[in-house]
Amino acid sequence: MAQSLFMALKIRFPENRIDVLAPGWTRALLERMPEVNQGVDMPVGHGEFGFMQRLNLGRRLRANSYNQAIILPGSWKSALIPYFAKIPKRTGFIGEQRWGLLNDIRALNKQELSKTVQRFVALGFDKNTSQFPEWPTPRLTSNTAGQEKIIAKFNLTEGRNRLVLCPGAEYGPAKQWPAEYFSEIARHQLAEGWDVWLIGSEKDRTIASEINEAAENGCLNFCGETNLAEAVDLMSLADVILSNDSGLMHVAAALGKKLIALYGSSDPGFTPPLSERAHILYLNIECSPCFKRVCPLGHLRCLNEITPDQVLSKLSA
Repeated sequence: MAQSLFMALKIRFPENRIDVLAPGWTRALLERMPEVNQGVDMPVGHGEFGFMQRLNLGRRLRANSYNQAIILPGSWKSALIPYFAKIPKRTGFIGEQRWGLLNDIRALNKQELSKTVQRFVALGFDKNTSQFPEWPTPRLTSNTAGQEKIIAKFNLTEGRNRLVLCPGAEYGPAKQWPAEYFSEIARHQLAEGWDVWLIGSEKDRTIASEINEAAENGCLNFCGETNLAEAVDLMSLADVILSNDSGLMHVAAALGKKLIALYGSSDPGFTPPLSERAHILYLNIECSPCFKRVCPLGHLRCLNEITPDQVLSKLSA
């Protein structure tokens, strides 16, 4: 979603250089965003304070003479590195009372800016801007060399339709459609002559194996077998992608693939897939969105009541 901000900045300031400070694992995505000059690896992990690492990186970044830093996270510590880098204009929402660390500070109107992508793009405009243009749709560039390499690495067959299943959700099980439902979709598409691929991280290996076993091991299970760059290249070869609300869902949208996105505890109005080819399945029952990692009521109706038949109807549409 941050790519929409990068695109908006390039439209406004085509000569400007955009560097992105982010976790190192995101480089595979940043390298496919033509608006980005380079990625700068965040030296600390999520949830870590790492004061000295932030201080040292900030000092090193002073040599780059940046004009402005736009801080997307709302945390206090996320504003430290731009402050230590002595970047003259430091833009962000108030967040955790970041007075002083930010000097171009914005109040967030959640009604006016209801989507995450709108909030990101708004930070790329002047403080007194009252109306913002429609956000640019994220687009990751394809990598033909990467596609050819991944085809050779896994000896992939040509000429068949490909369905990619993304059954994981880093946030928690309240975002995960049942494994047996994914298996039913897999069995149906395999019987129709499709290739079915399972894509995810090492953490998704168990649920992917469960899905594949129930599908009589007819799928190719890539969970934990690829890095992010390879996963993106695999997804770029798909005809359809079925995914929980996850990072890979947003990658699928940015690749312009036909996408079926499954929402449970999260809100598709807040973080939708940014693509006209995305089909959202969301029941909007009385207890959702709850934004919990685990269903607090124990029934997970928001996902359990999205049936495989509903997904299959979207697949054939």
